Formats: sequence, C-alpha cells, structure tokens
Amino acid sequence: MARIRHIAIKSADPDRLGKFYESAFDMKVIHRSPNGGVYMSDGYLTLALLKQRPNDTPPGLNHFGFEVEDAEAISKTITALNLPTPTKRPATTPFAEWRGMDPDGNLFDISEHGYNEPE
Repeated sequence: MARIRHIAIKSADPDRLGKFYESAFDMKVIHRSPNGGVYMSDGYLTLALLKQRPNDTPPGLNHFGFEVEDAEAISKTITALNLPTPTKRPATTPFAEWRGMDPDGNLFDISEHGYNEPE
C-alpha cells in the first residue's frame, strides 16, 4: 500500500513556516533549496515548504495530519506560539481528535490514536 511520505505547501515565507513546524512538532530541516524552499522531516514524512512565486495560485491544500503522543502538550505549544488553540474534532471523525492551523492558515489534524485504524 502506498503511504503519504511527502507533503508540499507553498508559502510566502517558507523560513517562518519552517520555524513553526520546528517549534511545534520538533521537525528537523534537512535541506534548503537555492530558491528559498525549506525541506523538513520527522524521520518518516518529508514536508516541503516551497516559496510561492508571484501570480502563483496555491494548490488548495485542505489538511494533513500529525500523529502525536500528547495532543494537549502540542496544543499548548501551538497556543504559546500565538496561534489559535486547536479545536476538538467531532466524535464522528474517525481518525483525528483535534484540528489546528499553522501561521499561513493551513489546516492540520492532531491525533493520539493515529491514522491506521478508525477509532
């Protein structure tokens, strides 16, 4: 089965966005491209933060998900970074327990349960 291993997000400020993912989720920068892109990894997934070019339309990313050990701790970290506190997902959502937003407004899910089996 194919697994999501790479997600790309276009950003006006990839460095600022990279600092958020480094602070909130302890992701590591693994590469910086000459055109301003920042590539990060959690050891499994590669997150490419690509420099948005003039007149470039964002691809319309809906959301992506993080599996974490302590959603409450991550929520506190995100709030401490002056971003909206993640909100509880409806009980009918089979995988993710929380929904958060990064500095560019990209939505992400936070799950202690994980994404392999519905809760």
